[in-house]
Amino acid sequence: MTLYRPFMQWDESLLRVINGLAGQSAVLDWLALMLSNAGLLWAPGILLALYWLWLSWREMVIAAPLLAASIGVLDFVGARLKDLAARPRPCMALPDIHQIEACGKVFGFPSNHAINTATVAGFLHVLYPRSGWISWPLVGFIGLTRVYIGAHYPTDVIAGWLIGGLCGAGAAWLLKQWPVFCQLRSASMGRPDSPQAGSPQTDKTLTASVEKVG
Repeated sequence: MTLYRPFMQWDESLLRVINGLAGQSAVLDWLALMLSNAGLLWAPGILLALYWLWLSWREMVIAAPLLAASIGVLDFVGARLKDLAARPRPCMALPDIHQIEACGKVFGFPSNHAINTATVAGFLHVLYPRSGWISWPLVGFIGLTRVYIGAHYPTDVIAGWLIGGLCGAGAAWLLKQWPVFCQLRSASMGRPDSPQAGSPQTDKTLTASVEKVG
C-alpha cells in the first residue's frame, strides 16, 4: 500500500498536466473529441480495408476476420476487467478536472479505446512492419486524447496499449505460423515455389546455366 499510493499520485499528477491543456484551445478540443470518438473510427477503418484489399486481397480474406475476432474478444475482456478493477474514471472521481464531454460509464481501467487501437496496430505491425510508422503514432494520439478529455488516467491507457498490442501481435504471429497462410503470402508476392537467393538450389541452377552457355 505504501508503494501503491505514490504511484497513484504520480498517475493523477500526469493526468492533471495533460488534462490541464483542455479548454485552452478550441482546435485542440475539437481534435481530441474527434480522435476520441469511437464512432468516427469507421472512416480510417474503411481506408485501411481498401488499402489492404489493394495490397493483397488474398491475405485480407484470411487475416481480416481474425483481426476482427481479436478486437471483439479483447473489447469484451476489457469491459470485464473494468468491472473487476472497479476504478472510477477521473471525470467521476475528480470533480475539479476539465471535462469537455459527458463522462460516460463509471469505470475506466483499462481503456478499451487503447486496447482496440493497439490490437490493430500490433496485428498489422507483425504482418506489415512498415505500417507501424502510421498506426502507432495514431494509437498514441488517440490514447492521449482519452487522458486529455478526462475519461482515463494515463495508466488506464498504458494498460490498454499493453493488452491490445501484445494480443494483436500474438494473433498475427500465430497466423504467420500457419502453412496455408505462408503459402498464400508467397504466392501473393509472386514467388510461390521460387527458391531464395543464395540457397544451394539457386547456386546449382546458376552454375548449370553458366556451364551451358560456356
